[in-house]
Amino acid sequence: MSIEMYQETYIQQQFAERIGGANYGKDTAIYKFEKIKRAKAAAKKERPELELIDMGVGEPDDMADSAIVAKLVEEAGKPENRGYADNGIADFKTAAARYLQEVFQVEGIDPTTEIVHSIGSKPALAMLPTCFINPGDITIMTVPGYPVLGTHTQYLGGSVYTVPLTEENHFLPDLDAIPEDIALKAKLLYLNYPNNPTGACASVEFFTEVIAWAHKYNVVVIHDAPYAALTYDGIRPLSFLSVPGAKDVGIELHSLSKSYNMTGWRIGFVAGNPLIVKAFSDVKDNNDSGQFIAIQKAAAYGLAHPEITEAIAAKYSRRHNLLVAALNELGFRAEKPKGSFFLYVAIPKGVEGGPRFESAEDFSQYLIREKLISTVPWDDAGHYVRFSVTFEAHGFEKEQSVIAEIKRRLSEVKFQF
Repeated sequence: MSIEMYQETYIQQQFAERIGGANYGKDTAIYKFEKIKRAKAAAKKERPELELIDMGVGEPDDMADSAIVAKLVEEAGKPENRGYADNGIADFKTAAARYLQEVFQVEGIDPTTEIVHSIGSKPALAMLPTCFINPGDITIMTVPGYPVLGTHTQYLGGSVYTVPLTEENHFLPDLDAIPEDIALKAKLLYLNYPNNPTGACASVEFFTEVIAWAHKYNVVVIHDAPYAALTYDGIRPLSFLSVPGAKDVGIELHSLSKSYNMTGWRIGFVAGNPLIVKAFSDVKDNNDSGQFIAIQKAAAYGLAHPEITEAIAAKYSRRHNLLVAALNELGFRAEKPKGSFFLYVAIPKGVEGGPRFESAEDFSQYLIREKLISTVPWDDAGHYVRFSVTFEAHGFEKEQSVIAEIKRRLSEVKFQF
């Protein structure tokens, strides 16, 4: 028997049903981000004379602040920092508690029992359902949104109920529209503000409504807040935990990836309800051995200097201003987001004398192929594309140049709306 046949009859049969079982790897469907990746590669090959402008990637274009890097270098050389970190060091947890108080006015967080570090937000989001979800349980999440929020509920035998984010409701979920039988069976409610991809921000009034709803249906609230400190035009950063009663019903996840240009460093924290923090810590202890202590100490330095994030937010704010103005001059209906580095824009119906766009994916593929501008399509609740202002550009003049080039390319045709 050949090795290939043995793998087909033996290895292929062993895969868990959660990832496809015996059919794992045979699915020919292409995930939208893979489609974007392939389209970018093809477009660059066909049009080598034209530089691809990547406005799809949700990753900062700059390095972490030099003082944070220097702190990492200093701490990495200390022998006492070389070992396992397990569930984190006191210095980082204390810095996180002070950060919540200073930036978000969150009072009364105990760094010992109500904060634990995570190796970025994504692993925390992956582990949290293990604390709560049994087969048949329900997680509620919003769409459009980060698919990982629901993946692990499904892995554990639960199901996901999605609530659309619509422009008419300011991209906030309508909790009253959730059917009673779903609410009664739900274990988890995931929220994410400032929101990816819409850029919408929550309000104290909305979070107050969420807390009351969670109490009514005995649901745990998980607020994913990686963009929480990136807000614009006088809008103060808002934490779910700053609203009275929030800690009774849930937790909040913070990350330094977006707000401190530290994506590859993989550091964040979970804060809030002490029982949830304890449960997450126990699950985490069985999944990882903690982030490198030197990274935690460098991150603690960053959290003690929120002015670093303020400067980053100012850069994204001016880029949003430029992009919104350019798109609106071309006939789009773009509105500057209140937070995040994403601009969420309804697609045109087509090009005069050219192709029609039946979906956001159609339009996004057109932009990549014809204009070498990469965006991310969302067709979950209306047809929108997400522009990210994390494009490569160093300095205001270069930012102006990139936006001018986007406008030039898009103005070569007349879009119909």
